[in-house]
Amino acid sequence: MIPRYSRPEMVALWSPETRFRIWFEIEAHACDAQAALGVIPKANAEAVWKASDASFDVARIDEIEAVTRHDVIAFLTHLAEIVGADAARFVHQGMTSSDVLDTALNIQLVRAADILLAGVDRVLAALKARAFEHKMTLRIGRSHGIHAEPTTMGLTFARFYAEMARNRARLIAARAEVATGAISGAVGTFANIDPAVEEHVCKMLGLTPEPISTQVIPRDRHAMYFATLAVIASGIENVALEIRHMQRTEVLEAEEFFSPGQKGSSAMPHKRNPVLSENLTGLARLVRMAVIPALENVALWHERDISHSSVERGIGPDTTITLDFALHRLAGLVEKLVIYPENMLNNLNKFKGLVMSQRVLLALTQAGVSREDSYRLVQRNAMKVWERGADFKTELLADAEVTRALSPAEIEEKFDLGYHTKHINTIFARVFGA
Repeated sequence: MIPRYSRPEMVALWSPETRFRIWFEIEAHACDAQAALGVIPKANAEAVWKASDASFDVARIDEIEAVTRHDVIAFLTHLAEIVGADAARFVHQGMTSSDVLDTALNIQLVRAADILLAGVDRVLAALKARAFEHKMTLRIGRSHGIHAEPTTMGLTFARFYAEMARNRARLIAARAEVATGAISGAVGTFANIDPAVEEHVCKMLGLTPEPISTQVIPRDRHAMYFATLAVIASGIENVALEIRHMQRTEVLEAEEFFSPGQKGSSAMPHKRNPVLSENLTGLARLVRMAVIPALENVALWHERDISHSSVERGIGPDTTITLDFALHRLAGLVEKLVIYPENMLNNLNKFKGLVMSQRVLLALTQAGVSREDSYRLVQRNAMKVWERGADFKTELLADAEVTRALSPAEIEEKFDLGYHTKHINTIFARVFGA
């Protein structure tokens, strides 16, 4: 991923240096297990660990690979250069390249999930803080983009919190799904390596042995992982889209923090654009585009092919780096979001009580008017508000059919905004706990 949308911690996880360090640890732990089984001399296994203090020369490995055309062989050749040919002669004993590549990839994905979980937690903390801050800040709810009934800004943040909390649970499950390793040798039969080696390597590296591998770890695990990242990205976009709407000039219920010296447009000095939210929408698309390739990686020829390899070399770092950046961008955006309660109240009252139409409808039905007639009476007066800018309550009070069923006091009571906030504490308890 380009530096513009990258954070150093996640970038470092996908660096060649980190990858080769993981490869080394897999090979060294495998040597320890082989020595414990008496397959190789203990001294040879111990000698391999001398490389733990060395920095692998990426340029040298690339130089070797230019000749061998095989990345794992290039690495093993370089490892032998560091520890000596005799010490290295039992390295990779009974193993195949996928034992190293797949196990290492899963280690990277697990570590990436841990970094992403920290980002999710920051987003959750920001959403929770703003939810409680604006628990009772009234705003108009919208369906189809049209005024519906009153809600609160706190409920808006709370529903985003609940969605992100579900995403956190999904990410934990995806992490567990991909936290397997395989040291099973060619075509996965353990013919040339004892299953105890796999168990030891996985234990030392925080993985679970893959119950049955072929020559590769099954890719349905990875498909779930990347699909989960895509769902999280869509959750990010859900928040960003709401902020983009709220920042529209005609709405202006909230806006992104506009820092001193910031410019909104090269042509129009007055502009303050929702650039961070729009950026998050675009980044979500980048994460989601990994899903179809990940799903297509599930079907491989027989015990293995490498059609998945080039895909994963791209989507592994790109999706995790992008999502990591997006999570922290969203958290900062929510933390500093500027909210305008007065504008929310003005928007709510823009159509002069019209948003209380359902309360009047229900009151008429409870007063004995049929639902069909109740709807007709309410809609008749509501259309005057839409078409002539009339005041809804005034029109109802002047409608003889309405006042035959409801007294002026009963009509007046139906315009109490507090009616719409009476269960907010219940909803908050469901979302955040007692």
